[in-house]
Amino acid sequence: MKTFLGNIALPALACVVMTLTGCATVGPDYVRPDVSVPTQWNGDSCALTAGQLDTKKLSEWWTTLNDSELTNLIERAIQSNTDLRKAKSRVREARARRGISEAALFPSVNASGSVQHTHSRAQTGFVVDSNLPSTGSNATAESDLYSMGFDAGWEVDLFGGKRRAIEASHANLEASGEDLNDVLVSLIGEVASSYVDLRSFQTRLSIAEANRDAQQETYQIVQWRREAGLITDLDVDQAKYNMEQTKTQIPTLETGIEKAKNRLAVLLGLNPGSLEKELAERKSIPVASQEIAYGIPADVLRNRPDVRQAERKLAAETARIGVQTAEMYPKLNLSGSIGLEALSLSNLFNASSKVYSYGPSFKWNIFNAGSVRQNIEAQNAVQEQALITYEASILSALEEVNNALAAYAKERIRRQLLFEASQAAERAAGLAQNQYSSGLIDFQSVLDAQRSLLNFQGQLAESEAAVTSDLISLYKALGGGWQSIAPDKRKMEN
Repeated sequence: MKTFLGNIALPALACVVMTLTGCATVGPDYVRPDVSVPTQWNGDSCALTAGQLDTKKLSEWWTTLNDSELTNLIERAIQSNTDLRKAKSRVREARARRGISEAALFPSVNASGSVQHTHSRAQTGFVVDSNLPSTGSNATAESDLYSMGFDAGWEVDLFGGKRRAIEASHANLEASGEDLNDVLVSLIGEVASSYVDLRSFQTRLSIAEANRDAQQETYQIVQWRREAGLITDLDVDQAKYNMEQTKTQIPTLETGIEKAKNRLAVLLGLNPGSLEKELAERKSIPVASQEIAYGIPADVLRNRPDVRQAERKLAAETARIGVQTAEMYPKLNLSGSIGLEALSLSNLFNASSKVYSYGPSFKWNIFNAGSVRQNIEAQNAVQEQALITYEASILSALEEVNNALAAYAKERIRRQLLFEASQAAERAAGLAQNQYSSGLIDFQSVLDAQRSLLNFQGQLAESEAAVTSDLISLYKALGGGWQSIAPDKRKMEN
């Protein structure tokens, strides 16, 4: 009769537990905050196309620069960069922790076995006089106990604390995925910026060397004119210090080239100096199309990994409020064991050696001086901080895109002005050289023209690099690049 009642009670209890488990989940349900964002960007777009954000083109934006060397470097960086490998490792860690949270929903089963040998000695009889020998005798008892079996336990998730923990772990996994995306966006942008720096230094070095050679020719002309008695030593000295001043720029530019190469090598996970031969050839600064579809603020916020990561962290902290709230309620445990016990190994597997036990138990932390409620309050504060961080990430993203748009648009205007100034300075330097050779002007005019030419050419090269760098910053601000490994990321998360 007892066995019959037990067989009925256990399934009935399990049904009740499953019903309660499916219905009760304490803590707030997460709802993505509705944050107000502007409908358009501030500032002058200068003919930039404010159309719908093209995520497909944005995913490989560096190809618009039409530089195969840059594309090759970015692809290699994606494969070998140390920061990116570390971010991928964090994704694997988060996935494993989600698995740990999910495992807590299921019963745990343990197998055990033991052999115990007991040896005891007891004294029997009576002692009449303590000065006389004992009339008793010593008895020795020995016994063995063999046991083996299985123990099972299950803490029933009556109020959803474990389900909230799984919810938090899953949100953390998604946040780690967005962290990986954010690292990728930064990596691609940094590789491209370092590459532009390299080409900028190389271009400016070529300009400095060309001006040095031109000033060297001028210096020789001045020497010949002095030997002919047409000028004084003042012109010779002026020509010399003008030439030497130009030469002083060359070591600084060469240093910049080496630093850019070393930076690129490290970004690719290589030792500094590994790209010395590969990048030795001087090439021009890459230039992209002047138009880019940057979309509306809402498009960008949906695409930015750092904003998406902050939102997922907010979801995780919201779920943890439920984890702490569940500590206020009773905990129900179902446990049971089945095994074999015998005094001899030969009898261990007999039917009479079978032992088992089962039954529910509960635990309710009735008094804890308010620590549970304080934990809930603390987690509410943590969740509020996560909300503020999310809101701050939105403001930071909007600021970054607005700044990038303004910088790119205004630098293009500056580049055009410098181009025109450089063209004029080049013509002026040629005229001054010819007129000085004809004796029509003094040497100071030649010096001024050469200095202006070098200055404007250098500024033009810097501006051309700045235009491309500002465009890279804009693509980075728009959250471009992480989509290029999205298939790999999905594969990692499965």
